[in-house]
Amino acid sequence: METTEQIKDMVREKYSAIAQQDKETNQSSCCGSGCCSTEVYNIMSDDYSALEGYNPEADLGLGCGLPTQFAQIRPGDTVIDLGSGAGNDCFIARRETGETGKVIGIDFTPAMVDKARGNAEKLGFNNVEFRQGDIEKMPVGSNLADVVVSNCVLNLVSDKAGVFAEIFRVLKPGGHFSISDIVLVGELPAKIREAAEMYAGCIAGAIARDAYLGLIGAAGFEGISLQKEKVITVPEDILGQYLSSEEIAIFKTSGTGIYSITVYAEKPAACCGPNCCS
Repeated sequence: METTEQIKDMVREKYSAIAQQDKETNQSSCCGSGCCSTEVYNIMSDDYSALEGYNPEADLGLGCGLPTQFAQIRPGDTVIDLGSGAGNDCFIARRETGETGKVIGIDFTPAMVDKARGNAEKLGFNNVEFRQGDIEKMPVGSNLADVVVSNCVLNLVSDKAGVFAEIFRVLKPGGHFSISDIVLVGELPAKIREAAEMYAGCIAGAIARDAYLGLIGAAGFEGISLQKEKVITVPEDILGQYLSSEEIAIFKTSGTGIYSITVYAEKPAACCGPNCCS
């Protein structure tokens, strides 16, 4: 596997290309010469179209859940969306915060930030802002947000513990997050773990579910709960790009599971630990 910076460059390049396409083009893409069923990065997306605030131009079909549906956002809240893409979750969050709230989207791909800003301008939203930056070092102040949301992004980051520490920092005491992400039960084959395309597709960078939940607790969060969980099935035509027929059969009977989870946790209301009062 490449270095952390090489991975970032690869992910940025991939998502810059995606930003230039609409959802239908992304979902009809072929991977490789075999014209497979779909690209790996959009095999797990959920349907947003029934949610109030949904904007089709901001939906690139890249998520693995509906975190804003579970985020308990209230009128007047300040919400931060990590890996905001074209702005889909931000615009749905804005429907919940109303004009008295504020929504800040953070994404490290300039093309995505440009696309999101263009979408916000079309919608006339002056309380939705998009900032370019790494979610390991968020370009926002401490104790700012009532709610943090994220949709299938933390698996793309090597330093997941650092991201949870940053989420803790930017949340107000008593604030909470709702995050959808990919986790594992068991181990992926080495050829999958080491494939750059599978990393960009949110699979290879996933870690064990228990380890993921453990990082949340270690960052100081309380009230950790799973709001939703679903199995992710990778089609054989995608697996076949990395594994032989025999290896696919072994993988399918190995007991390894790939899951999308939506997890909720709270920053304690009164706290003066190392990450609380900074």
